[in-house]
Amino acid sequence: LEEILRSNFPNAKIQIIDLANDENHYSITIKDKSFNDLSKIAQHRLVNAALKKELLSEELHAMQLKTTADK
Repeated sequence: LEEILRSNFPNAKIQIIDLANDENHYSITIKDKSFNDLSKIAQHRLVNAALKKELLSEELHAMQLKTTADK
């Protein structure tokens, strides 16, 4: 996940925590300038689009997502 997110958000501060130690329940926090002037929904859509394959394949079962702009 980190590799995918870093390739899509190369200058972001990214934190990924495996919540259940099962490699498919994660808490993901991303702070990036690309989120500036975007609503939370738009920010989350960008992240979900980056992780689309993982979400559809059930490789990523549950995700707690926190995004913020880095102004």
